[in-house]
Amino acid sequence: MTDLLQGTAALVTGASSGIGEATAAALAAEGAAVALVARRRDRLEALAGRIRDAGASAEVIEADVTDRASAEGAVASAVQAFGRLDVVVNNAGMMLLGPAVGAPIEEWETMVQLNLTGLLYVSHAATPHLLSAAEQEPRRVADLVNISSVAGRVARSGSAVYNATKWGVNAFSEALRQEVAGRHLRVGLIEPGAVATELSSHNRPQIRDAIQQRFAGVERMQAADIARAVLYMVTQPRHVAVNEILIRPTEQEG
Repeated sequence: MTDLLQGTAALVTGASSGIGEATAAALAAEGAAVALVARRRDRLEALAGRIRDAGASAEVIEADVTDRASAEGAVASAVQAFGRLDVVVNNAGMMLLGPAVGAPIEEWETMVQLNLTGLLYVSHAATPHLLSAAEQEPRRVADLVNISSVAGRVARSGSAVYNATKWGVNAFSEALRQEVAGRHLRVGLIEPGAVATELSSHNRPQIRDAIQQRFAGVERMQAADIARAVLYMVTQPRHVAVNEILIRPTEQEG
């Protein structure tokens, strides 16, 4: 463990697996106390145990960020546990692909509620605490990091509503960045390409097969690769803001 984030507190949504799990562990390894937010408590407890064994602090917060009260409660619990909030990583998300014509409308609702509305709930609740931390030692700067996607930049057939949610995340993040930049709250976007996580596993079987075919022969990134990008963003000097990181596997063309 190093001390780049010593004396700070972070909250990571979707921390029970994949990018969220790797990011929480990486932040803790730099000295941050980390609030682990997700619905799968058993996985959060296991991650918290590993973080504590390594000498860092972790708080398990079982929450569904698509529920406004639950999202607000998660932020409040983190602040109660650690007394502050310096870094928030909005990672919870879902990718349900397929043709828009005849699509199950429930898939669209699920993505909008999680990818966009849940992110907005957490951001709204956390922003006052982040602005407060940005006025305090040890860093006098705070970070809100939103995990978006290449799909927030490039629209593709078969990805219409997933594209819509991620373009929404990108637009919200940039507008908020401009609003709070003068108060030393940095708002950053991480836009990964193909990562070897559970993200595609929730799709219908035929869609999963199509995703596998699209990336056959491509060495996908690992969750730890994205966690390193988050760390790069939040450990910059106070006067440096990395607003956006687009990160793809070397072999991914689009």
